[in-house]
Formats: sequence, C-alpha cells, structure tokens
Amino acid sequence: MAPATGTDEQGTRKVDHRYFDFTAETPFDRYRLMANAVTPRPIAFVTTVSGAGVPNAAPFSFFGLLSHDPATLAIGIEPRPDGRRKDTAQNILETGEFIVHISDAALAAQMDACGAPVEPGADELSLNGMATVPGTSVNVPRIAEAPVAMECKLHSTVDLGPARDIVLGTIVGFHLREDAIGADGRIDQDVIDTIGRVGAMSYATTRDRFRV
Repeated sequence: MAPATGTDEQGTRKVDHRYFDFTAETPFDRYRLMANAVTPRPIAFVTTVSGAGVPNAAPFSFFGLLSHDPATLAIGIEPRPDGRRKDTAQNILETGEFIVHISDAALAAQMDACGAPVEPGADELSLNGMATVPGTSVNVPRIAEAPVAMECKLHSTVDLGPARDIVLGTIVGFHLREDAIGADGRIDQDVIDTIGRVGAMSYATTRDRFRV
C-alpha cells in the first residue's frame, strides 16, 4: 500500500508515518523493525578458533565500522535461542582474536549455511567445504576466496544486556584480493561484488549503483 500523501496549508508535501514507541514494543518487534528497515546491512563473516583449537565461522549483520584511526569495527553477536553464548563470541573472549570477512555473491550460499544452528564446537568451515589459509597477524584461519578479510584483535566489549555480545575489534591487518585493486589503486566495486543483508532470508548485491 502506498503511503498517504498530501500537502499542508503552505503546499509542503506530507507523507504519513506510523510511530512505534520502542519503550513499549517487545524485543522481537524492535528487532523486526530494525532488521527490515536498516538495509542493506554489511555482513561480518567471522572466523575464530576456540581455546581448544577448533575453528568456527558464522555471519552477523549487526556489524559496522566505527573508526579508521585506530581502525575499529563492532559486531553484535546474538546468543543461541536457549541463551547460551555463541561460539564466535566465546572464542573471541577466550583468544582475543578473529577475522572479519566481507562476502561476495559467489560466497553467499556458503556464508549463509555457516549461520545454520549446529552444536557448540562444530567446525562450519569444514562442514561447508570452505578452503582456508592461516592468518598473518592472528592465529585464526582466513577464508581463501573472500575478497576482503580484516584480521582483528579484541579491543573491548560493551555490556548492553543479554540480547547480544557487543564486540569491538582493532583491525591489525587487511587482506584485499589482488584482482579487486584497480589501476588507480582504488577497490573495483564490480570485481569485489559484495552483498548485504536485507531482512529475513533476503540478501542484496551492490551492482545497481548511482552517484549523487
């Protein structure tokens, strides 16, 4: 349904909006509104290693860059439905190291599959046939085909309550696939072909771009 529109007495165009009082909405309804409106969201495809040495991989779309000096990013990691902390958060807290990959369209299916619920201690990289190479500055496997990989050290955590572990990471190393570097030294967006989370099980590419 198209939004109701009209003009006020000064001739200014008006569009109707519905107001949601987030102090009264349920957590589920807040999540549904946020996740389906703030789109497309970049996806942190995170690899970690447990204290016992078991690799792990999982995607998270509550993620963003915070600063370039120092280079800092943040990830919100939701717990399991039963309230247990996910392996990604547990491993980061145990080892202080992780790698954030940016997925392209070619990796979408494997990336999404790594978000499927499995028992703690499962190696999603092996389960989904993903080739890896060792990290350079961290003792964490890097997904070989990902166009971008940011090696991170745990900076700090933010306690916002039980709904998510908020992890801040300092980027100590940056891998960029060679063919994505243009002649001018900039990243070629057609080659990097990144995707974003739109809502529910939907993703979007970044191929349809425009300049302002």
